[in-house]
Order: sequence, then C-alpha cells, then structure tokens
Amino acid sequence: GGLSATPLLIVPAVVGVALVLWTRGRAGWDGAGSGAAKERAGEDDWPLFLRLSAVVICRSIAYVGLSAFISLHVRHHLDAGDTAGAAALFILFGGGAIGTLLGGRLAARWGRVRTLRVAYAVAVPSVAGIPFAPGPLVYVFVAATAVALYVPFSLHVTLGQDYLPRRVGTASGVTLGLAVSIGGIASPLVGALAEATSLRWALASLVSMPIACWVLSYTLTEPAAMESRSAKPKAGVAE
Repeated sequence: GGLSATPLLIVPAVVGVALVLWTRGRAGWDGAGSGAAKERAGEDDWPLFLRLSAVVICRSIAYVGLSAFISLHVRHHLDAGDTAGAAALFILFGGGAIGTLLGGRLAARWGRVRTLRVAYAVAVPSVAGIPFAPGPLVYVFVAATAVALYVPFSLHVTLGQDYLPRRVGTASGVTLGLAVSIGGIASPLVGALAEATSLRWALASLVSMPIACWVLSYTLTEPAAMESRSAKPKAGVAE
C-alpha cells in the first residue's frame, strides 16, 4: 500500500549525487580543478576552517534530524497513511537536488559566503514552519527547507578546500564526513526530546541549527578577499 512509494526515494537521491558532481565540475573555484594541476597558493587558515566546520555540524543536525522524523510528523499532522510520509521525504530529498544546482549558480553570481548567509536566513523560517504549518501547507515548508539547506552543501566543501589550500584532501574529507555523520549522532537526542515533550516540539527545536549556521556564516570570509589581501605588497616593499 503506502510503502509502495518508498523505492521512488532513490530517484532524487541519485539526481542529487549527479548534480553535486556536475556542479563541482563546472565551478571555476572547485578544489579538484585548480588544486590537482598545481599546488595551490596560500596558507592554511585553521580558525576559519573550524568556524566552517561548526556551520557544517549545525546544518547536518538540522537536515538529518528532519530526514529521520519528517515522515512520522507529516503522517500524524495530516492524519494520513504511509504515502503522506513518503511524499514528505521525497520532497525533502528532491528539493535537495534543486538546492545543489541552485547553490552553484548563486555562488557564481554572489560569492559563496553571501550565498551561505542568504540560504540559512531562508532556512530559519522554513524549518520553523514545518511543525506548525496548517494542513498540506507543510509540504511547502518541507520543499523550502530542502532547497535552503542544500544550497550550501557543495559550497561547504569548496570553501573548506580554499581555507586549507595545502590540505585539500583533509578539508574535503572533514566537511563531507561531518555533513553525513554528526547529524546521525545527534538524531537520538532529537528522539529523546520528542519522547519527553512531543514530536512537534522536537522538530521545532531544530530551528536553532539554521539560526546558528546563519550567525556563524558572518564569521566567514570569502577566499577571494583573503587572496587579494595576501597579494598586497608588504610594508616597506616598493610597488
């Protein structure tokens, strides 16, 4: 019955992976394209990388927490069957594919850090609306959340590579590893909160994560600005 729609969830997952690879391949600032051919200039900036890692951790907790509980919430919210929950998951993953593609385009126009700030600003009301949206409107908030949380996904990786230009492999491994692991570790805490209060309030608590991401994004610096500063002549050296 309702579970028959579940295998369809593989479709947006596959599309999302393909779009991540395509977007990274086209991006002019991609680490694999610029760093593999020659050693990248610049010094590693660990403080900036650690701040970025904090953003990745908070984003992971929000996204994985929603992935774990959104289906159950929608089923109860709409008093519907498994199909309603599967549809919410489909929208969450499918919207992620759109967000990945959109992230690359926005970053090319606005810059990565500004794109992160806008995406997480949009994610705050989107995530907050999921537990309290009336009726089927919940699907609109799920879609907006998926796009907003996936716009920064590939940008985290390339920013990490530029913050650690001499350790591109480490930067990629850490940003991707944190994105898929920390959220899973934190999900049992969200479940415990749901048991102590309600599933609605447990999901509502997740809004603190995009808020933290948005605040932390203002501590990040666009690597292009870092490079321009490092390119300026030192004091006492004739131009």
